[in-house]
Amino acid sequence: MSALPETLPVTTPRGWWLPAGVTIGVLLLLTAIFWPTFLSMEEVWARSETFAHGYLIVPISIWLIWRKRDELARIRPRADLRGLYLLAAAGVGWLLADAGSVNVVAQLAFIAMLIAAVWTLLGAAFVRAAFFPLMFLFFAVPMGEFLIQPLMGVTADFTVSMLQATGIPVYREGTFFSIPSGDWSVVEGCSGLRYLIASVTLGVLYAYLTYRSWKRRLLFSIAAMIVPVFANSGRAFMIVMIAHLSDMKLALGVDHYIYGWVFFGIVMMLLFWIGSFWREDDQVEPVSPQPVVLAETRGTGMASRSILPAALLALGVAGLWPMYAHWIESRPLPDMPALQVEAAGDWQPGEAFTTWVPHWIGADRQLRRSYTQAGHDVMLELNYYVTQRQGAELINSQNYMIKQKDPAWSNVGETIVTVRIDGIARQVRQAKMRGSNGQRLLVWQWNLIDQRSVVNDYLAKLILAFDRVRLVRDDGLSVLIATPYQNADFKAATATLARFAADMEPAIARGLDQVDGQ
Repeated sequence: MSALPETLPVTTPRGWWLPAGVTIGVLLLLTAIFWPTFLSMEEVWARSETFAHGYLIVPISIWLIWRKRDELARIRPRADLRGLYLLAAAGVGWLLADAGSVNVVAQLAFIAMLIAAVWTLLGAAFVRAAFFPLMFLFFAVPMGEFLIQPLMGVTADFTVSMLQATGIPVYREGTFFSIPSGDWSVVEGCSGLRYLIASVTLGVLYAYLTYRSWKRRLLFSIAAMIVPVFANSGRAFMIVMIAHLSDMKLALGVDHYIYGWVFFGIVMMLLFWIGSFWREDDQVEPVSPQPVVLAETRGTGMASRSILPAALLALGVAGLWPMYAHWIESRPLPDMPALQVEAAGDWQPGEAFTTWVPHWIGADRQLRRSYTQAGHDVMLELNYYVTQRQGAELINSQNYMIKQKDPAWSNVGETIVTVRIDGIARQVRQAKMRGSNGQRLLVWQWNLIDQRSVVNDYLAKLILAFDRVRLVRDDGLSVLIATPYQNADFKAATATLARFAADMEPAIARGLDQVDGQ
């Protein structure tokens, strides 16, 4: 028997009606099956200006596919069960992300499942021909917030360095800095994430439409990632300089944002203008050679018969994961006694010495107490999560030291450091808090999962997700300790926290055992 052809003649579109209809139907059913995941994307599009472009991604992808309709019409749609492997892998990724309440990963897995379904139903040849339009769907996922802190650091570093280069004296603490004319801080809105997301999305689309060489497309896409970072840093420096030179009369109110957007708009226009010098959109996009077309009837009939079982298989493979996730979610919560920690060593219960309150939400059990020893004060806060679920997660973007623009407290430096507790090197998340009343706090925080310390949020999420999917304990405890300090006695504050942790950790472990029943 001769091999079936890969294509149909462009003049016979009827071979596409059934495959196209079945594929659209399967994609709509997958969206319905994973509706909460899709809705979590749409909710971000609706509330965040940074990701409002998400509404346009699917229409743009459809338009990009329509532009290639002549080339795609030559491809004979043929079910390819290899796509089920990608569909199953994406389903496992979605299940883990759902178990760990990591919306971004669940959304990426959902998009991957849609693409895998297209591969399964229409074949690898279609996916190769429509590769960019399909991959462009990933821009619908509202991701990138993990870049906020690094981008804030880059903006602060650049601005301070440029101010110093102009001879202006600068005093800096974290993302806060002071110059003779006033005080400044780099907040989330100054990170430039909105500029970066917009630039990358438009830049990648522009590169695809303007160039035919994948090398040029790649180089322009990289430029669209790098330029907005430097543009945002320059924007921040420009705003500070305008305010400084105008004796703090300009660039402080609405014009703060106007100057920023105008400057960024000019930079982006220059980027696209420079990129236009190498444009290739007047050239015909290369099309892979098509094999010789044989008789149409046999190929079309077999494609029609094979796509329906493939559609059922795709829906069956995809539907397993939300069913299992629902069953996990329906399990009842265990009973828990109150969380109690007895004082250990020479530490004694003391009076509250600070107004600062950490922002951890959804804990099943919480304990906040102050302790004292030989004139040293330490605050202890424990947040226990018996199982991970939406709104009650050990690792959550809403669990942080202090909210942005808090009127009373500022986080002037947060990083992961290695300290010695009871003679053992350990990692902790260290933060320096500065109050409007002049008080400063040194804060250490770590998580206890499966009776071991975990500081990395990504690792903690992965461990908890695996535990939840495997139906074993997925509880976790956030441990936070804080003590007052001054710049002159920072080492003394570090020693106080290390001594408190060494003395109290056995008592914390006993209290945790009582809560989880182990």
